[in-house]
Amino acid sequence: MKTYYNPDDLAKFGKIGEFGGKDLANKFFNYYGETFKDGALTEREKSLIALAVAHTMQCPYCIDAYTADTLAKGCTEDEMMEAVHVSAALAAGVKLVHSVQMINKAKELMM
Repeated sequence: MKTYYNPDDLAKFGKIGEFGGKDLANKFFNYYGETFKDGALTEREKSLIALAVAHTMQCPYCIDAYTADTLAKGCTEDEMMEAVHVSAALAAGVKLVHSVQMINKAKELMM
């Protein structure tokens, strides 16, 4: 079955600069690589964060990549799912906190 997101396309990501914007692509990949190195957070912790963000951003390529990466870095299924639940809770909270703006506007209009 053909899908909109072809899993084989993930392997092509590193070549995006060949189409145009090579300098910007190189800068991005350098930045990206530096970001995921051990620092105040370990590479493992950063991978779990990336997995959670991938779900929030709804990127199937990133979900595939960081599922594999977190497993390779020794994360358990429980840790991975907990990270996804954190992203889901935060996404829900972001939407709900914006209801305060709706409530304020509704009260203003009903006065």
